[in-house]
Amino acid sequence: MSDTDTSADMPVDKTAATPDPMVIRHLEYLGPMATVDGWRPDNQLPEIAFAGRSNVGKSSLLNKLMRRKSFARVSTTPGRTREIHFFDVNHQFVLADLPGYGYARISKARKAEWRPLIEGYLGTSPRLQGVVQLLDVRHDPTDEDYVMMDFLAEVGVPTIVAITKTDKLKPVQARARVEELCKRLGLDPDQVVPFSAQTGEGRNELAAALMQLLAMPDWRTVAEDEEEQ
Repeated sequence: MSDTDTSADMPVDKTAATPDPMVIRHLEYLGPMATVDGWRPDNQLPEIAFAGRSNVGKSSLLNKLMRRKSFARVSTTPGRTREIHFFDVNHQFVLADLPGYGYARISKARKAEWRPLIEGYLGTSPRLQGVVQLLDVRHDPTDEDYVMMDFLAEVGVPTIVAITKTDKLKPVQARARVEELCKRLGLDPDQVVPFSAQTGEGRNELAAALMQLLAMPDWRTVAEDEEEQ
């Protein structure tokens, strides 16, 4: 998918009156990665991965973030996607859309296939610049969410947490839940972006956070320098 004209697909939302930190001028589908040692983009662009359990609202968040109505197809069957899908964004970075995890109706065998794919990519991608981890504001983190957060911390990759579906609660309730989730996960509020794909809340904040992430030095080099000191 390549698209340079965004006018037809740009929804009206709360962020329209503020400067857009990430204007989408080019969006191109590069292909899927189906196995740990399978095909992946051969490029020099940094990669940012989006992760979260099934039904967390990842497709809707990506559609809003990219200002497309159907950039990431919203499946009626959560947990259906079994591959990592890569997109070139503005020739600036590659977006990696990871399979949703934790859907109860998916077989244990299928789950066993996905975990090595997700963790293998996150642990070995030489161009990974950061991860956006999604959590649903209405629900406490699952065991699989904790496993993912612990894995990201172990790898050391910079992580932004997007807390989705804030429109499903009253504003006071949503703020309280965000604070509670930060405490539960030991997160700094600066790491967290409340997000609503319906109202547009958090779209520009998340876009700005991605731009800051892309401007950071390679986290592996920083970690190596700190070890040597």
